[in-house]
Amino acid sequence: MSDPTVTRPPLQSLDEALQRLLTAVAPSGQVETVSTFDALGRVLAADVVSQLDVPPADNTAMDGYALRAADAGLSELPVSQRVPAGSVPQPLQPGTAARIFTGAQIPPGADCVVMQELCEAAGEAGGGVRIKAEPQVGQHIRRRGEDVRQGATVLAAGHKLDAAALGLAASVGAAALQVAARPRVALFSTGDELVMPGEPLKPGAIYNSNRFTLRGLLQGLGCEVVDLGIVPDSLDATRAALREAASRADLIITSGGVSVGEEDHLRPAVQAEGRLDLWQIALKPGKPLAFGRVRESWFIGLPGNPVSSFVTFLLLVRPVILRLQGATALQPRAFGLRADFAWPKADKRREFLRVRLNEAGGLDLFSNQSSGVLTSAVWGDGLVDNPPGQPIAPGDVVRFLPFSELLS
Repeated sequence: MSDPTVTRPPLQSLDEALQRLLTAVAPSGQVETVSTFDALGRVLAADVVSQLDVPPADNTAMDGYALRAADAGLSELPVSQRVPAGSVPQPLQPGTAARIFTGAQIPPGADCVVMQELCEAAGEAGGGVRIKAEPQVGQHIRRRGEDVRQGATVLAAGHKLDAAALGLAASVGAAALQVAARPRVALFSTGDELVMPGEPLKPGAIYNSNRFTLRGLLQGLGCEVVDLGIVPDSLDATRAALREAASRADLIITSGGVSVGEEDHLRPAVQAEGRLDLWQIALKPGKPLAFGRVRESWFIGLPGNPVSSFVTFLLLVRPVILRLQGATALQPRAFGLRADFAWPKADKRREFLRVRLNEAGGLDLFSNQSSGVLTSAVWGDGLVDNPPGQPIAPGDVVRFLPFSELLS
């Protein structure tokens, strides 16, 4: 039993805790080369520098006719050539036009493109064309190198690759990319009450949702997951699981067992097998969070309540995993949006409330903000980051963190 006369140190703030974690961990420095096809979600370990101009030559933005703008006033222009995409055009003879198709190179000598809707074929098919509008020099021409110049860095090391980034890398001819190695993360849950879906649910038991949530979050961040399952509520079993996890992973993530109950064995187990640098932060949901070292592996212990586990992962584990991969953007973007709800009794801790965007551009609050209500995380579009002791009235502008920012 704890001594009520002992004064506990104040809880660390979220910002202080996150700073400690990010200062402690460092990029692994391990690099591998992968096909650009297979690099989605990976973090670049080296700059991607273009070896060519994009586009590599002046080309047309649409189907139509390439000509000299000064010749457009002639009653009819002979069509001297046909230029599909992928072909090399001949120089354009003065007083003529070239039939041209989107993406095709501009013939030397042409200085504009007139879209086909503003042109009228004259004479026999392909014989000539009448221009029904006065073109401007340069219209509908995409200039060589207007997107990317040869020698330009198109993607910097530390960039987390999404689909658009892969397309950009491909556009400059990068068939393979140097990326950070996937972090190896060991995952286990503690608790004799936990069973897996598909097993009989005995009295007092619950299904282990955290295993699925955390595994999915880790996979979404490009981790190689070492799943150690459910560990019994005993000090010896917990220590053994930590030793195995440390032998197989760069980072150990656990859920449950980090509170102050008699069956919460993670704290003494971590202290016996390594060290504990941080325990409990001023956060709701998610106060019982632990951070430390087990042999050569980092350790983060998350709360057992499903929403607490989910939220603390997004706020603290995600940036650590990105840091291990050498990513440069570690923090999610936040947006100031209107609260269409009241939160009159703010907690003394910093709170993260599950909310959803409504059609009026404001935020609605999930009715039950309990740390055990996982439906709120599925219903919501993100979190309101509410300062300690700050009530919220309808119409107030609040700090909104979208799940789209927190889940990638």
